[in-house]
Amino acid sequence: MIGFLIFILFVSLIVLSYMILVEKKLQDSVILYMGFGLSSTLLYFIFSAPDVALTEAVIGAALSSMVFLITIINTTKKEKIK
Repeated sequence: MIGFLIFILFVSLIVLSYMILVEKKLQDSVILYMGFGLSSTLLYFIFSAPDVALTEAVIGAALSSMVFLITIINTTKKEKIK
């Protein structure tokens, strides 16, 4: 059962990384990036690395993704003003 879950998570990482690269809208790419971070968090936890999983969840999936989204929102507001 765990082997099947690991396989599904690895496949989801590959699919998500491809979708991140081909997505046209930046907001959607960032949201897919958050999913990529959460999938890798689960893999780290399954492979008995809870400290790395926690760091990936906080910094990789949450903090950096929020910084990306805030930056995209601020730049699109400035472009609309011009």
